[in-house]
Amino acid sequence: MSERGPATAPSHDSSPESPSASTTAPLKAARRTSLLVTFILGGLTALPPLSMDMYLPALPQVTDALKSPAATIQLTLTACLAGMALGQLVIGPMSDKWGRRRPLLAGMAVYVLATAICALAPTAELLISFRLLQGLAGAAGVVIARAVVRDLYDGEEMARFFSTLMLISGAAPIVAPLIGGQVLRFADWRGVFVVLTGVGTVLTLMVWRGLGETLPPERRHTGGVGSALRTMRGLLGDRVFTGYTLTGGFAFAVLFSYISASPFVVQEIYGASPQTFSLLFGLNSVGLILVGQINGKLLVGRVRLDKVLAVGLAVVLASAVSLLLMTTGVFGEVGLIPVAAALFVLMSAMGIVLPNTNAQALMRTPHAAGSASALLGTSSFLIGAVASPLVGIAGEDTAVPMAVVQLVCAVLSTSCFLALCRPWQGASRPADL
Repeated sequence: MSERGPATAPSHDSSPESPSASTTAPLKAARRTSLLVTFILGGLTALPPLSMDMYLPALPQVTDALKSPAATIQLTLTACLAGMALGQLVIGPMSDKWGRRRPLLAGMAVYVLATAICALAPTAELLISFRLLQGLAGAAGVVIARAVVRDLYDGEEMARFFSTLMLISGAAPIVAPLIGGQVLRFADWRGVFVVLTGVGTVLTLMVWRGLGETLPPERRHTGGVGSALRTMRGLLGDRVFTGYTLTGGFAFAVLFSYISASPFVVQEIYGASPQTFSLLFGLNSVGLILVGQINGKLLVGRVRLDKVLAVGLAVVLASAVSLLLMTTGVFGEVGLIPVAAALFVLMSAMGIVLPNTNAQALMRTPHAAGSASALLGTSSFLIGAVASPLVGIAGEDTAVPMAVVQLVCAVLSTSCFLALCRPWQGASRPADL
């Protein structure tokens, strides 16, 4: 996976048998493989935002087409999110036992089938059911992608690689709503799921052809369900690992409350078109990508990760406070631009918070990356699934519930970081598994 060139100077011998000539081709092949694996892992981590964000501009249309209230249609997001949470809890330990490749391919195949059925769902109840199955199967991509990163990298290199993945996976929230908005110009909401089926099929083929096994047999866990549960209990017994897991989980809930509520806030309350909503959503994702790259290229290795994480949490907290003040009318009647600006700052700060919480937690779990990745993902998706319906509890005419949920989750995220991670103490020993 190295990106470096030959360590020795090129030979002046021009014969085909010279060391320089004999090593150049393998080195170039290794570089191509590394870039391909990076792209595949980025695509797998992009699967959740693709599955949800491409569908966001269609939420009001689904509400009308299926003749269901907004709160019921928001459950299609919650079901997908809950499925991804529970699926990770199962697939993560499976990948520690059987390797990364087989569970990943099986999960992706079921994801494609479930997504195709979503395109045909005649009722909200059936759509919710198959969104749950879509999430359960799609969990294989995100949980195994994190485990593969842990198999290949360690320490600051892992933090940098997570930031690099954000360059690829972070593009999904930009492209997905734009694609969704354009699909709605030529088809109804079912066309969005047709496109997702195609994306899932292409990604499955890329995994099959381009991603080899990264967990050798000697590093696999041989126990059954009991062994997996004991491993997870050991992970959760590590205060610092649990602290980073909850910090990232509540931060993800801040992000997902925005994802769930923003189609109604931007389009119904502020009167924006689906295309305008898609552009604003994409702009916020650009901020997340840029800050993620600043984190990986400039901050990691120069500033302690906990310090960077603390700054990111402080920005999230300040943004959530400002949104609550604006939506409750403290500053009078504000338009879309100030609210969109606060949301942009909040989303951008996630480019620091999310990769660093993942890296810090996985650094402590070198021998159970699948189980640790499952706990990280499950906590994030479950907390997000709980937060999602709360943003619509007061109906479609106010953004106050979104701001309240974001502020509460930001406070909880910061509190877990301070109380459990105790960053002023520095790094402590990894979890005993």
